[in-house]
Amino acid sequence: MSELAGFAGTLQADGFSGYNQLYKGGSIRKAACLAHLRRKIFDVHDSQPTELSTTAMAGIQAIYRIEEEIRGLPPAERLTARRRRTRPLVRALRRQLMRQGKGLSRHADIAKAFAYGTRRWRVFNRFLYDGQLEPDNLIAERAIRGFTVGRRNWLFSGSFAAAERSAVVLSIIAQSRETVRGRDYPNWCGYVKERFPIAWRERSRAASPAQEAFA
Repeated sequence: MSELAGFAGTLQADGFSGYNQLYKGGSIRKAACLAHLRRKIFDVHDSQPTELSTTAMAGIQAIYRIEEEIRGLPPAERLTARRRRTRPLVRALRRQLMRQGKGLSRHADIAKAFAYGTRRWRVFNRFLYDGQLEPDNLIAERAIRGFTVGRRNWLFSGSFAAAERSAVVLSIIAQSRETVRGRDYPNWCGYVKERFPIAWRERSRAASPAQEAFA
């Protein structure tokens, strides 16, 4: 997690326990991913549809319909819309999960999905109070999908230094797709390929020995 050293703000992530150490200092606030809750409920609904799962899915979809309408608006306008339209839906969904979850066996799949939501409800709500946040981290997930789909091809790098180099190059490629969207992507990549070694050597002069392995 050294990449986030010195970072202060909100980190939107899933429930992976490895991230917990980042939140201990208080400088980083956690924002949960609503899509993960939707996915857990949908998986149950897809295999064992019930009135409970149908109602819960409808509540979440109503929230996402509003998000589709306000996507791309300035943060202040998104925040206003969420306060007026989304917050009542979120509160109703929470009441439903808590009320209906009490009448279920804790071993039931739908009960486990509901419990996942109620245990993390505070961090699921972060986007309601910050217009810059999304309700989920699907933008990031989509950005790395190409990498994760092929990760078995580069699972083993041969050495730690080679793995670090691969991480740097793949990060540049993934970021560039957003940076140069709609522009001349091949020429941009050529420019980066030409300039990157020079920039990295300049950076390495003041770097630690571990970083100098890139030079």
